[in-house]
Amino acid sequence: MPEISRFYGIVIRMYFQDHNPPHFHAEYQGMNAEYDIKTLDVIAGNLPKRAHALVLEWASQHKEELLNNWEKATVPVKLDSIEPLN
Repeated sequence: MPEISRFYGIVIRMYFQDHNPPHFHAEYQGMNAEYDIKTLDVIAGNLPKRAHALVLEWASQHKEELLNNWEKATVPVKLDSIEPLN
């Protein structure tokens, strides 16, 4: 599963040819959550409150890039890296 971003100990990944809805995976200290790209709702798993807030902040800044990567993952072709949260 390609890593597309990393910040504050949080790793963001996408699977190739994954199930709908378009989503990404966030990992932090052994915990995992899947986020719907369009709504930013958690569709599976959970993260600690602070990590969850950071993921939401980052994803809201990069929705278009996340959707572009989702389209690439369906083909599948190499995914683009996305800038971390600063």
